[in-house]
Amino acid sequence: MATDKKIDKERSVEERLQNLFQLQTYLSKIDAIKIQRGELPNEVKDLEDEIIRYQTRIQKHKEEIESLKAFVVKKKGEIEERKEKIARYEEQIENVRNNREFAFLEKEKEFEGLEIELAEKNIREANEKQEQKAAEIVRAEEGLADNTHILEEKKKELEDIVNETRLEEENIKIKVKDLESKIDDYTLAAFKRIRKNARNGLGIVTVQREACGGCFNRIPPQRRLEIKMHKKVIVCEYCGRIMVDGALVGVQQDEPEVAPAKPKRKFSKKSEA
Repeated sequence: MATDKKIDKERSVEERLQNLFQLQTYLSKIDAIKIQRGELPNEVKDLEDEIIRYQTRIQKHKEEIESLKAFVVKKKGEIEERKEKIARYEEQIENVRNNREFAFLEKEKEFEGLEIELAEKNIREANEKQEQKAAEIVRAEEGLADNTHILEEKKKELEDIVNETRLEEENIKIKVKDLESKIDDYTLAAFKRIRKNARNGLGIVTVQREACGGCFNRIPPQRRLEIKMHKKVIVCEYCGRIMVDGALVGVQQDEPEVAPAKPKRKFSKKSEA
């Protein structure tokens, strides 16, 4: 019974390693498809974000122009009110009874005149800002049009590539999902974590020329023997990738080159004198 359990455990490890390696093969194919798409998805996303920024900028400028227009209308109304006040002060000046009253009315007229000048200055500045905002809207609309045109081209290019690979990718994803269901949660989570941290996306590799197939660091003889025995899942002490014997997963191994033995030198016996 103990022997049977040991055999079942070893078979379980072998199956896990085989399933993980096959899963890696599928995922590498999906990675290759994504590489084929290149930076297009990121470029499309960046262009979409840029278009939103242009649209937001244009809307903001339009709102500021409307606010400036309302400000101008308000100031023009204030100017008319102050002109009316000046007219009333002039009428009152004609009927003043003393110098003190005359000085007071003149001072009020002067104050209203200064306020009119300030309001007129505010109107000129507001009109200038409106012109600046209008020019900024034109530039933003040109940028928006350019980016929209480029986005349409990039989307079309990406759509063509996706259409070419969609069926293949969907079929691979179905196989990935089916295979993941055969792997225990702990092992699958560990594999995904390793793969995520790996620069080339390889979570499991074969031993090549007595070295890890991921980081190419040499594996000690005892460690290589343990990998060949398939009794437990072994990870590289350098890169953390799971290592598997190529023979188990049907991958031909590259044997290390052995330098030819140097011929032994022959020494002739010297004849005795």
